[in-house]
Amino acid sequence: MSEISRSTNKWDYEILIRKRGESEYASYCPQLNYMLMGTEHAEVEMKMEEYIHTHIKEIQNNENS
Repeated sequence: MSEISRSTNKWDYEILIRKRGESEYASYCPQLNYMLMGTEHAEVEMKMEEYIHTHIKEIQNNENS
């Protein structure tokens, strides 16, 4: 298993999106080793951006504790 990124720079996180069939999408972030599914491209992209944002906020909160 790869190490989860501790970067607080959102540009350090890639969002890879894959389409299968007519309405099945997957979004994957290699730096977080996290995947999610949805039915629209924009949906999985937005959900992954939110996940990355939450991850960064948790890192920042831990650093400030």
